[in-house]
Amino acid sequence: MKTAVVTDSTAYLTEELKNHPDLFIIPIPVILDGKIYNEGVDIEANDYYDLLNNSKEFPTTSQPSVGEVLELFQSIAKQGYTQVVSIHLSSGISGFVNNLISMSPGIEGIEVRAFDSLITSMPMGYMVQSALEMAGSGSSLDEIFAKLMLIRDHTEAFLVVQDLNILVRGGRLKNGAALIAGLLKIKPVLKFDEGNIVLSEKIRSTKKALGRVEDLMAKKHKKSKVDMQFFIIHANNLAVAELEKLEMEERCPGINIEIGHFGPVIGTHLGEKAIAFAWCAK
Repeated sequence: MKTAVVTDSTAYLTEELKNHPDLFIIPIPVILDGKIYNEGVDIEANDYYDLLNNSKEFPTTSQPSVGEVLELFQSIAKQGYTQVVSIHLSSGISGFVNNLISMSPGIEGIEVRAFDSLITSMPMGYMVQSALEMAGSGSSLDEIFAKLMLIRDHTEAFLVVQDLNILVRGGRLKNGAALIAGLLKIKPVLKFDEGNIVLSEKIRSTKKALGRVEDLMAKKHKKSKVDMQFFIIHANNLAVAELEKLEMEERCPGINIEIGHFGPVIGTHLGEKAIAFAWCAK
């Protein structure tokens, strides 16, 4: 049995992982001023925020074409793979993974099992890395899915955004319309809850919001009974991410933190300068 791993472009991956022979990446489209950009193909994070800041219309994202996805799986089958683990962006942000789960039984010539990461970016990239390692060592689909569920069950992410209106307008903040009136003058801490972005706490300033999330990460590092990997993720805000990493390393000696960035799709939903603190089980 030869196993391929498929993911989408919202996963944060190292260049080495991107070039892994058993990995295939589905780009997610971003629409800016009527023009479609495929994330990771036509546009990268470094260029995206300049375009975003100069755009005349509110940007949107779209699901990948079903036809193109089916063509990809057929191409994978022709390369000798017999099964696919397909790991994707949270169903709370995009309907793509649920659509893929529904259509998977009807895909001919190859077994496709789709996995809802309930997250995105670096924790999702860690799931992809784990799946590739297990597939390479000959693990079965059931074994890979068991590990993915273990990682997912121990994954958390907290976010501090600069403009809550962006999440509300894009429809990605659960109960956002009801919350917005009372939150315009504060910097709330948001979190992923069962794949949805929800309000966690109301904080009065960005500094205090970041301090609160630092406390949450420090507590997880101190009290977790399983080995954890920690992440700080930014939307065109590297300087702040690096400062936060230094702060956490001083507070928690021995903590393993990686820095990454949000690509165009997630940047569209969170807005520029967003910062996320996340962790998952190793």
